[in-house]
Amino acid sequence: MIRPFALAIVALSTAIAAGTTLRAEEPEQPAEPGAKVSYFKDVRPLFQEHCQGCHQPAKAQGGYVMTNMESLLKGGESELAAIVPGNPDESYLLEQITPVEGEAAMPQDKPPLHEDQVQRIRQWIAAGAEDDTPDSVRETISAENPPEYEAPPVLTAIDFSPDGSLLATSGYHEILLHQADGSELVARLVGRSERIESLAFSPDGKLLAATGGSPGRLGELQVWDVAAKELKYSVAVTYDTIYGARWSEDGTKISFGCADNTLRAVDAATGEQVLYQGAHNDWVLDTVFSKEGTYLISVSRDRSMKLVEVATERFVDNITSITPGALKGGLNAVDRHPAKDELLCGGADGVPKVYQMLRTKDRKIGDDFNLIKAYDAMPGRVYDVEFNADGSRFVACSSLDSGGEVRVYETESGKLVSKLAGQQGPVYAVAFSPDGKVVGSVGFDGVVRLNSSDSGELIKEFSPVPLGSAKVAATP
Repeated sequence: MIRPFALAIVALSTAIAAGTTLRAEEPEQPAEPGAKVSYFKDVRPLFQEHCQGCHQPAKAQGGYVMTNMESLLKGGESELAAIVPGNPDESYLLEQITPVEGEAAMPQDKPPLHEDQVQRIRQWIAAGAEDDTPDSVRETISAENPPEYEAPPVLTAIDFSPDGSLLATSGYHEILLHQADGSELVARLVGRSERIESLAFSPDGKLLAATGGSPGRLGELQVWDVAAKELKYSVAVTYDTIYGARWSEDGTKISFGCADNTLRAVDAATGEQVLYQGAHNDWVLDTVFSKEGTYLISVSRDRSMKLVEVATERFVDNITSITPGALKGGLNAVDRHPAKDELLCGGADGVPKVYQMLRTKDRKIGDDFNLIKAYDAMPGRVYDVEFNADGSRFVACSSLDSGGEVRVYETESGKLVSKLAGQQGPVYAVAFSPDGKVVGSVGFDGVVRLNSSDSGELIKEFSPVPLGSAKVAATP
């Protein structure tokens, strides 16, 4: 499981580890009519949102890649030049995206681009199709050219597969799949997103969802076929990283939160958006479905946990108290009890709490009626929480200054079961193995630790990324 770490230090440290410099470029408004059209500011965002999900190195539909200029100009399997600089009428791409009687060949199975958007691309091609992308944000990483690490990157995501055979962790521009005991690197799933903020295996373990993006430029949901080690689809969402991927229990929907304060969900088979809700007034950092999938729960930097009805997309209630000062800072993480609609959350006050999902009496100012239990405070801010498979225990991780801590609690009694040994620095994400015997944790030092949940004893620690200049095949 994963919860987000939204501070800029993560992006900077990860970039340094990968030998890359990051600079967030703020999206700008399209060029005025008659003005020179910029590829980076005006055209690239259109390709990013509408095209690159199916036309990128990890998923080159039709043999066409649109994430680098050489491939963008060349075209794909049609053998026709996609873009002829200075000649839009000879550019096959323009033919594909131009609507005829309201229909266009591309984007496939989606509404065509607006005429103003098509005109913008035409202007850019007519002016010579110049690539004005800053060197600092040019994409040079792909499955054939995976990241090279001089030092471990900051890690913000971890999840075990449902059958207990695999362990997924975040990297820079990639997801790393290991044997669950850390004995072998199984695959490197390299994609567009510089940052991976969350990882979640589907209930049957066949798919892996990841949220992330490129700070200030792109939010992206990736869904990978685990057996084939191939990208099933990518969905571009907003102009900043996205958070908190979660599958509905029946595997039909994937939810996530966004830095534009929205909560969203997509059809897991197609990636089409099926839910949009804007009730939060700050970044939405984590999500979870109710047991029956009827409701979607979200937590945010705005100090609230909110309840939304899936079928209607209607905001229903603030599950947490609305009393000013009741919550000391934002909430980072939420998980649902495996057997019932009780919600475990953690955030800035360092106190893991369990809430009932549905209110059973009228709200009164000053109450926190839905609160079932608050547990002993952890040092600093809680970044992640997760129940074990039967809900009898949960694990939580926290960070304070340069230190971190991971604890396992008994859910009912509140008894501290163990503190996990060997933690070196802030911890940002934790996950139970399916049998509940092992807890995996990751954080600032870039090391994966596997500990006994019973005793807290350190079983194994390792860097999930290949260190040094030697490259490892993308799919060993």
